[in-house]
Amino acid sequence: MKFGVIGAGRIGKIHGGNVAARRDSEVVYVADADAGAARALADSTGAQVASVDEIIASKDVEAVAICSPTDTHADLIERAARAGKAIFCEKPIDLDVGRIRKCLEVVRSAGATLMIGFNRRFDPNFAALRERVAEGAIGELEIVSITSRDPGPPPLSYIARSGGLFRDMMIHDFDMARFILGEEPVAVSAMGSALVDKGIGQAGDIDTAVVIMETKSGKVAQISNSRRASYGYDQRVEAHGEKGMIHVDNVRETTVEMASSQGFTSDKTLNFFLDRYDAAYKIELDAFVGAAKSGAKPRPDGDDGLKANILADAAYQAWKTKQRVAIE
Repeated sequence: MKFGVIGAGRIGKIHGGNVAARRDSEVVYVADADAGAARALADSTGAQVASVDEIIASKDVEAVAICSPTDTHADLIERAARAGKAIFCEKPIDLDVGRIRKCLEVVRSAGATLMIGFNRRFDPNFAALRERVAEGAIGELEIVSITSRDPGPPPLSYIARSGGLFRDMMIHDFDMARFILGEEPVAVSAMGSALVDKGIGQAGDIDTAVVIMETKSGKVAQISNSRRASYGYDQRVEAHGEKGMIHVDNVRETTVEMASSQGFTSDKTLNFFLDRYDAAYKIELDAFVGAAKSGAKPRPDGDDGLKANILADAAYQAWKTKQRVAIE
């Protein structure tokens, strides 16, 4: 499968490199507003530098990987769908739910394959947890608890255009909660503060938050986010049910543990999302290529992207109003 990669930044390098490493796919074109970044990724993947227009128009390009800034995603998805390309797009489709709905109408009308980059579904540990929950290993599921804490906050320049913690950071956890719960949340409550960086609060955002969601049947999901974790990248999930509990702990630098009179010590958690989810990005690409070739419906798809954004908007509203928000 021949790919055009749009966006040669941090995530574009990951996806471009993973495509180039496959035997059944190749990167043929790379586009980026930064000519130097585009050239570097093109050189490392054996591709050519091209414009977005050239990628969309090219008959050689079967699939596009959209790794550009969020405010370009919806337009690029629509253009690629109308051009008959299979589309992989990093989250979110857009920050505005109305714009997402219009974009998905274009995708459906074109009959295009669209997969959204919620890579955590493909983490082997989280996927195994979800599979065991679905198989009934803990009986009827009751509570899902998700912890996601970054080692440090992003620059304030990023915060300003990110859409806020709920739409930028916690959106992964909203998707993970839906993935594990197996049913849709119907209400959201949220609390949040700017405790890590006061500049984030001055920009109108938060860096510390807790969200609680409930489903129609009464299942509960709780999510804890922070832009700071002094001990590394904190990524844990727990599912509790009538017959027991399943827990996924952090991935550490090594599995070595030392015991002494001072107690037990182990190595630190991996400190960056690119390291923690390296395998997930590769498995995610497997799923996309498989769906694009077979014509099967990919998951997570555009509707999953839409529903995660709806939950993010509800959480923002719940935080601002300090009220429980029902999901329409």
